Amino acid sequence: MASDFIELTFKGERKLICANPKEINFGLGDYAAFDVENGVDMGQITKMGRLVSITGPEDQITEISRKATEDDITHFNENRSMEEEAFKTCRQKIDSHDLIMKLVDVEYQFDRNKITFYFTSDKRVDFRSLVKDLAAKFRTRIELRQIGVRDEARRVGGFGMCGHKLCCTKFIEEFAPISTQFAKDQNLSMNPSKLSGVCGRLMCCLAFEKEMYCEFMTKFPARGMAVETSKGKAIVEKVNIFKDLVTLRYIEEDGIYEDLHLEEYNGLIKQTEKPETVLAEETNKVESKQ
Repeated sequence: MASDFIELTFKGERKLICANPKEINFGLGDYAAFDVENGVDMGQITKMGRLVSITGPEDQITEISRKATEDDITHFNENRSMEEEAFKTCRQKIDSHDLIMKLVDVEYQFDRNKITFYFTSDKRVDFRSLVKDLAAKFRTRIELRQIGVRDEARRVGGFGMCGHKLCCTKFIEEFAPISTQFAKDQNLSMNPSKLSGVCGRLMCCLAFEKEMYCEFMTKFPARGMAVETSKGKAIVEKVNIFKDLVTLRYIEEDGIYEDLHLEEYNGLIKQTEKPETVLAEETNKVESKQ
């Protein structure tokens, strides 16, 4: 049975939601062609079904025109080889024009009526002369698109410190803002090298379990809080939400540590004082580096 909607994936994990009004029978991994403003483009099918349409605006959905043939696949693979040469040529011309920009990737439109060059730069770049040189070289429409470092990581791909493929290349559709507060809420080490992904920004996965941690942490005392117990004054050194443990450091007993179960801790506390921001200096230091 033909699917009403399909998701096409292109080089660099670029995705597009397409309608299938001709009810062509597709399978995952097939290639499909569709009309664009200046010709024809083609992508690989990675998702199928009506639910695919909810990932993209209905008024921007493109219609599939046909299923790719063997000749189309051959043409498609030739484009990949041509992109490597176009990358080298563009990088040489960037150097000749003394432009401060980093070329990330090159992508041919299926019919070769357009080449898109993706680059990163800290500033705006006047690349008008570069476009003229590239157009004269390739004799086709040239588009230079500036992207961010997160988009660069998505296009290049790679593996995170967890050993898995980067989340942005597997399932993340849009990048959400990530702050150091996400790490604080999860009691993670405020070490920029451990919190940053291959893109140099805070890891997207910091947001995956944030809500769960925030919910669980409402049952526990805040780290750095000064409390009065039957054994004397103590500081909440750390908490373990998985084992329901609270670690106290007793001030009047030469800094002796004690692990208490959450229920035991609640029964031990007599009076809770105002939280002490004993971690403020460490936190501010990390935030200043971000």
